Amino acid sequence: MTIIEPAEQVGSDYRVISLETAEQRRDAAELYRSVFGYAHPAYGVNPRLLAGIAANGGSVVGALDRDDRLVGFAYGFLGTDGKQTFHYSQAAVVAPGLQGHGLGRRLKQAQRAVALSWGTTVMRWAYDPLLIRNAHFNLDVLGARGVDFKPDLYDERDTDRIVVEWDLTGGDPRRTERADLPDAGVWGEVIRPGITSTGFITNSSDIDGGRVLLALPSDIATLRRERPDRAAELAAIVRDRLTGLFADGYHAVSCHSVGETAFYVFDIWSQADAR
Repeated sequence: MTIIEPAEQVGSDYRVISLETAEQRRDAAELYRSVFGYAHPAYGVNPRLLAGIAANGGSVVGALDRDDRLVGFAYGFLGTDGKQTFHYSQAAVVAPGLQGHGLGRRLKQAQRAVALSWGTTVMRWAYDPLLIRNAHFNLDVLGARGVDFKPDLYDERDTDRIVVEWDLTGGDPRRTERADLPDAGVWGEVIRPGITSTGFITNSSDIDGGRVLLALPSDIATLRRERPDRAAELAAIVRDRLTGLFADGYHAVSCHSVGETAFYVFDIWSQADAR
């Protein structure tokens, strides 16, 4: 059993390890399907594939509780976009009831350690841009940045994704504090700073190359459940906004909730910002 965490984490209620046995990888596949509620075998993870990934530049890590039960799992593999090589994290899951205990961050940090051990200094992964908790974790907690937008990434409905990139050696993008954001916004609107009483101008067609915000609901899950038509309409608007922002060279660098509204922060990204 290989523990891949800083010394200060060892001795806590959970430990993160490389999953090195067939039984551990079977447990990981079961946890994956359980967390996502997948019943169809096409949406499962193959334990033998995990073994191949772990042996060839990838990461297969898990979080165990004090009884050695698997309560978290993440895996990734070596990827490229033709310009650079990176570690691509396909999935990270935490058992129901244990979200908010820091396990997601520890899993990602373990993947970081594995990626660096393979000589890879950049990690990417994709997430649903409407899931604000995930956005805040990715952009503000880990310090990754959204570098691309992929509509229908999996060729299925509701699979629009932002692709984030995490510099494993440092160089976090600039951050925005919650106090710097407006008190409210119209969901789906792009907002840019301006000289007004609130300090912001809503104008989705006139973006001047500076920082811009995108207002979204803080709780898309409730909206999808209670008003599915409105949620679908908003998803289409957000797809259009994100397509335009990323095409214009913007990167997502932060995301905070302010009451019922959340604000993405976008900046024009340049290599100078990475130094």
